[in-house]
This record gives sequence, C-alpha cells and structure tokens, in this order.
Amino acid sequence: MQTYPAPAARLVDEMVAAAAAEPQRAVAFQGAPGANSHIAVGEAFPDALPLPCFGFEDAIDAVRKGEADCALIPIENSLHGRVADMHFLLPESGLVITGEHFLPIRHCLLGSGKLGDVKEAMSHPQALGQCRHWLRGKGIRAIPYADTAAAAAEVVAMGAPKDVAALAPKLASEIYGLPLIEEAIADEADNTTRFVALALAAPAELAPGPYMTTLMFAVKNVPAALFKAMGGFATNGVNMTKLESYQRGGAFQATEFYADIEGHPEDTPVARALEELAFHSRWVRLLGTYPRARARG
Repeated sequence: MQTYPAPAARLVDEMVAAAAAEPQRAVAFQGAPGANSHIAVGEAFPDALPLPCFGFEDAIDAVRKGEADCALIPIENSLHGRVADMHFLLPESGLVITGEHFLPIRHCLLGSGKLGDVKEAMSHPQALGQCRHWLRGKGIRAIPYADTAAAAAEVVAMGAPKDVAALAPKLASEIYGLPLIEEAIADEADNTTRFVALALAAPAELAPGPYMTTLMFAVKNVPAALFKAMGGFATNGVNMTKLESYQRGGAFQATEFYADIEGHPEDTPVARALEELAFHSRWVRLLGTYPRARARG
C-alpha cells in the first residue's frame, strides 16, 4: 500500500477531510503537502482546497470520482522535458484540459547538517534531474523518491541524519521543520514547470482569450504523412508551440503525436488547419481549449 511518511500523513488526512467536506472546492495534486504541485494549486486556485494524492493516477481518479473539481498536473519542465507518463495518462483519463499554469521552480536542499556533511539527496526524479549538475559538483548522490515534499518528510522520519538531505521547495522546510541548507539550486535560474488543469468537462463559457488548444493525433503510415499533416498549420498561419512524438507498444511503428497550438478550434484558420490534419491522420483527438497563461516565443 502506498503511504506517506509519518510527518506528512497527519496533514494529508486533515487536507483530505477538508476536501471531502467541500469537493466542489477541491483541486487534486500529486505529492505530499509542500510539493511544487501544492504551491502551484495555491497560485492557480487561491480559494481552493488542495487535495494531496500519492500518484498522478490518484489525482486523476479523484476528479473522475467527484472527490475534486479538477486536478492540477505538471506536464513539462523547461530543463528536464516532459513529465514521465503524462502523455499516456492524458488521453486515457477521459478528462479535459481547462487551463494552464507556469510555476517557477526554486529547489532547496533541506537537512540537519551543513552542506559539506551531505552525502545523499532524496527527491522526485524530475527534481534530481533539474539539479543533476549542482549535485554532481557537490559530490552528492541522488536518491529517487516519490516526490519532493515527501522526501523531506522521510528525512525527518529517519531522524534527520546529517549526511542525508532532501531536495524540496522552501514550503516543505516550513511544513516539516527541516532546516534550509541551500536555496535556489536548479542548474538554470529560469527553471519552470508547466501545469495543466484537468476536469470532467469543459466550462460552459471560456474566460477571455487568447487561447491554446492541445491535441493528439496519429498520421497515416504513408511517405511524408507528417509533412503533409503539418502543412495546414503553416498555410493558415496557426502557430504550433509544441510537437512531440512517442511510441505505444513495442513495434516501434505506431507513432503518435502530442501538440499545442495557439487559437480556438472555432477560429477559421484553426478549423481549416485541423481539417487538413484530420485528412492526413488516422485519428485526431482534441484534449482541450483553454485561456493562454502566457505568450509563447
């Protein structure tokens, strides 16, 4: 059974109970209290009740079951790329993307010792990857853990040995009483994670634009299919801000694509581009249209 370290478990129980009393205000996130996703919920939904969930699937299930109004899930990081599994979970979730939020990431090293005492740092693999050069330069071994804040709680549960630290947000230090050893240690100062909000259905009326649209598609298995499919976006002046491919199964031939474009499907240029994409694709699935949180480019 998946469980949180003892220092986090009581707070998790309190937050789960509060969300259960008012599920219409609850926003599910992956991680323990104090994780970056917890911080993102506070920024994106200031009046919400944050609902901690152990895994991404748990956060998605909370929305499906009506335990939360929506979930806020990290989808990509400026240093470490896309978040593992999310491009598979999104289309399978049955949920709709209703918004996006960008969170500047400020990792901290938390522990009871001094920097020179630390031999190991525990954290989520994404966080460890975003700080791998810094950790290597300090001779600190990276230890993967379920999430950043839970790593801080685990160090506390271990009795906070001086040679073991956690890589986690400053909020985790405040929640679990684990001292700050070093702040702002990402390999690049502009480290940012993009989150998307997932709900059972799109809102009846969208907030004012400009808009982003997220979609997935699989082109036909013919020469230059992707080139032809992309042509409609170029000729209609639709900006595609992201395009990623990935494989399903072990055949290495069923390539699917994830894309973000600027605009609304009802905009004439976007509608024409999507029509041409559909002509050259085996299938196209829109995952959501939502207000753009910040300009691209």
